[in-house]
Amino acid sequence: MEINFLTDFGSAISYIMYIFSNALLYPVMILLMLLVVVILMMTGEYITEYTRRHKDGVAFEKTLNTLSKALKEPNGNEKAADILRNMEGQAQLVTSFSKNIADYVKDGNTLSVGRLADDYETRMVKRTEKTRIITTVGPMLGLMGTLIPLSPALMGLTSGNVENLVSNLVIAFATTVVGLFSAGIAYCLTVVRSRWYWQDMIDIDYIIDVLEAKE
Repeated sequence: MEINFLTDFGSAISYIMYIFSNALLYPVMILLMLLVVVILMMTGEYITEYTRRHKDGVAFEKTLNTLSKALKEPNGNEKAADILRNMEGQAQLVTSFSKNIADYVKDGNTLSVGRLADDYETRMVKRTEKTRIITTVGPMLGLMGTLIPLSPALMGLTSGNVENLVSNLVIAFATTVVGLFSAGIAYCLTVVRSRWYWQDMIDIDYIIDVLEAKE
């Protein structure tokens, strides 16, 4: 009697897990399609950002040398603020940071400059957050979409239902490809953008070093 109870209990648990896993198939497929749409939109944003991304290293050095000299002059903070507001030819984040700290520099508020730099670093991390998530979640969803149809596919094989077997295998392979496709593009975007923002943070830190050199 106990053996029958354990057998029935195990069968019930297996059946519940089977139903639960099959119920996840369509949500997984929908999420994979959403990932494709999101990653294509992010690719468009990447291309737009790439076309607008310009950096003139020589002009940047000259601007910071002028900034350093201005800080040592009388009313140097006001002159330095004007230089920062007019900074051009650099990456968008660097230019934006330079203009945002101009008022702080004019008031001699170096603590707020450091705080704003931290905010920009957080913003840069946030920009790569979505692609990092897709890099990890894409293969997971692809694997789920591969494993879930295998159970009905094997059941179709044992019952001789070739059509059921083929349709489930097609779903299994398609979800794998879609998951890997999304993760692959997301990984490339993450790597390139991380390098971009790493360089931007170096430039921002350089600006802060010049401002602190006055002290």
